[in-house]
Amino acid sequence: MEAGLPADTAQGPKTGIVHLGLGAFFRGFGCVFVADAMAASGGEWGITGVSLRSPDTRDALQGQGWGYTSVTLAPEGEQTRWITVLTDVLVAPEDPQAVLIAMAKPDVRIVTLTVTEKGYCHNPATGALNADHPDIIHDLAHDLPKSAPGFLVRALQCRRAAGVAPFTVLTCDNLPENGRLVRGLVLDFARRLDPDLADWIATEGKFPCTMVDRITPATTMADIARVGQLTGNVDAAPVMHEPFAQWVIEDDFVGNARPDFAAAGVEMVQDVTAHEHMKLRMLNGTHSALAYTGYLAGHETIAETVADPVFAAYVRRLWSEIIPAVQAPDGVSLTEYADALFDRYANPGIRHKTWQIAMDGSQKLPQRILGSLEATLSAGRDSSALCLAVAAWMRYVGGMDEVGQVIDVRDPLAGRLRDASDSADTPEGKVAALLDVRDVFSAELAEKLIRPVTKAAIQLWTKGTRAAIEEGAL
Repeated sequence: MEAGLPADTAQGPKTGIVHLGLGAFFRGFGCVFVADAMAASGGEWGITGVSLRSPDTRDALQGQGWGYTSVTLAPEGEQTRWITVLTDVLVAPEDPQAVLIAMAKPDVRIVTLTVTEKGYCHNPATGALNADHPDIIHDLAHDLPKSAPGFLVRALQCRRAAGVAPFTVLTCDNLPENGRLVRGLVLDFARRLDPDLADWIATEGKFPCTMVDRITPATTMADIARVGQLTGNVDAAPVMHEPFAQWVIEDDFVGNARPDFAAAGVEMVQDVTAHEHMKLRMLNGTHSALAYTGYLAGHETIAETVADPVFAAYVRRLWSEIIPAVQAPDGVSLTEYADALFDRYANPGIRHKTWQIAMDGSQKLPQRILGSLEATLSAGRDSSALCLAVAAWMRYVGGMDEVGQVIDVRDPLAGRLRDASDSADTPEGKVAALLDVRDVFSAELAEKLIRPVTKAAIQLWTKGTRAAIEEGAL
């Protein structure tokens, strides 16, 4: 095999987009859509990626001219494609000034983000900016930021000072009404910094909501070796993903400047709310529920989890509770959507690990599960499967699995959650302590959940997760 990029790699486009949080998902999703849009209709929409934490992605891609292999993991076999839409990759902790300069350039019309739920430095239960977050405290006091909200506001500040129109902020993270939420966080931060700047952003800026959907498991060393065998080239940073991809965007951009997304298959709509709620609750909600219950039962991947008939029945039961709380987008059958989701989960080519999906649960739970649960409880409908998912999350964050093995809990609140769990010796006590974590549960919702989640927790702790599901003893 030859190291580096394919021999026919052409000169890339000029930069028109800066992306914060360059990881496998956006390289296997957004970059592909943008490349397709330029192939269809042209335009200078190259992407400068920004890592907000580590240099690993930059270091892997630099020797490849920023190109990489996109690998579609179809049941019938793997398909590869060389993606050349990236123009540069910056590492924010190394040179935050370079990131601000890139974001402030007039040719940059869009800033996209995939920084995960925790990257917005907000309170997931309320959607408000967490002014006590160390990165927010730092960013309000220093010109060179650390956080995603800090980079957005400081870059917009630079553009305003230079007389340049704001860029469109296009978040691609799984947050309810994500564009409106990020707009609120940006305006809150800006007002604390400069009220006139906040007014300018509010008047001139655009924050369209989006819905993104493509399962993208973490790339392993075995994947890298396999891609080398498939292509005959050494690629240090391929991305693996399922065949399915869906991107729904509210068509609201500063100066209407954007790639021809529609030509690439993006659904351009006036209001993304119905698509977003459907996906957050039916896909992300069940994904998280399967991650916690499946992990506790010893299943390594989602495909392995739903191959177990007990968990296949469980996810169907979850959908039966969730669907009545979801408004279907026009022309969409929610039962058909659930069937398609099950087929995607069962794809044996997708090794999406339960442990990976279980990360950052304190940030994900309010959007993915608690919204459905609150609506279901308020309507007086059965919510036992959803309550079991919350109980499974509570057992997971306690840091010990059902056979006494330590769980590597990755969560910004991991210490607080473990302390809350350890403060009690019984399932009843653990549930009460964890429901008191206000960053996750509002006081009103906690009061509604105390009885049904305690009931689920007792069954889960005494019988084990799989048996609790199988017996329906919730």
